[in-house]
Amino acid sequence: MEKVTQNKAYVLFILTAVYTFNFIDRQILVILSEPIKADLDLSDTQLGLLTGLAFAALYVTMGLPIAHLADRMNRKNIVVASLTVWSFMTAISGSVTSFFQLLLARVGVGIGEAGGSPPSHSIISDYFPPERRGTALAIYSTGVYIGVLLGFVVGGVIAKLYGWRITFYAIGLPGMVLAAILYFTVKEPIRGQSDALSTKDDMPRLMDVFKALFVSKSFVFVALGAGFMAFGTYGTGNFMPSFLQRVHGMDIAMAGYTLGLVLGVGGGAGTFLGGYTADRFAAKDVRWHLWVPMISGFAGCMPFAIAIFTSNIYWALAMLFLSVFLMAFNLAPAIAVTQNLVNARMRAFASSVLFLILNLIGLGLGPLSVGLLSDLLTPTYGQLSLRWAFCIIFVSGSLATLFFYLASSNYKMDLKYAK
Repeated sequence: MEKVTQNKAYVLFILTAVYTFNFIDRQILVILSEPIKADLDLSDTQLGLLTGLAFAALYVTMGLPIAHLADRMNRKNIVVASLTVWSFMTAISGSVTSFFQLLLARVGVGIGEAGGSPPSHSIISDYFPPERRGTALAIYSTGVYIGVLLGFVVGGVIAKLYGWRITFYAIGLPGMVLAAILYFTVKEPIRGQSDALSTKDDMPRLMDVFKALFVSKSFVFVALGAGFMAFGTYGTGNFMPSFLQRVHGMDIAMAGYTLGLVLGVGGGAGTFLGGYTADRFAAKDVRWHLWVPMISGFAGCMPFAIAIFTSNIYWALAMLFLSVFLMAFNLAPAIAVTQNLVNARMRAFASSVLFLILNLIGLGLGPLSVGLLSDLLTPTYGQLSLRWAFCIIFVSGSLATLFFYLASSNYKMDLKYAK
């Protein structure tokens, strides 16, 4: 079959925009946590559940079957449908009147977003060859932090001017317009068109995909490494607006501006450089795809410690920026490693399995653990309870470093087996 030709940069731009909306809609609840907590009378544990496990449970549950369909059906149309669903569920979150209703709305957002990334990873891998795949996926992954930036800054401003309910409407509805643009302007590529190796046309069984993944020690370890790194980023990131408001006295708009720039710019730059650096060094030794996140993740722990314990807000933000920058290096290499370990007919499902593990550990347990610890420590530390709850991140960061190292020890052999 002939290759599908289209401007690669445009495809990457549109899919990155979709991923940006993915994270705007996912993280908007974070900047709105304090007014929602006051209005609906919620605890930190409930906030951790809403911003983490409630979303992650359906996100990972629906991710596998949707990704299985994406390895067989039109991937672009699956992304279009998913974007429409999660944007709608975000919009109706502005109408809730109780914790349970908001919980159901967040579950709906999770169901929709389950079909976003795995098909997109597969499409990008068909438009970009292996030697450029890490960089392309790094650009796509910056959508995480662009989404955080826009969600925090725009969400904070709208919330201050019009309240949290209007913010949900304003953030959710534009995603439906983007879904139409994606449907009419992006072409579905031929599977495997950018790979040097021939791609089989027959569909692998699910057991074949699971075997290809879990026989690979490097995949198991990289998924665990990414998961424990995400535990730290979600656990702290989802409560950082509350931390700045409670400990440093910021209002919601200022917290949005500040964290939007710190997390958006720092995380976006780190995500891009993580993929780009890994691709550059991997030309000499493929294990750099795993050494880069291992080294950067470990290095990011010290500035984070300074960020949460200093009383100087400017020093705290500078150190938080550096920590976010370094800890963001892991995502694109982890996705690229996963895509490289399987053939083109398995890629969407493989990404879904990676994100299942990553989000169960990171998004599911990170915010919930921090919120629970904060509630337990409140009688002792009061408004400073989040500072001490954040210390669990040093444990998760150490585990992530270990798992990336173990993945690098097996990667060369697993690549040979995959081919």
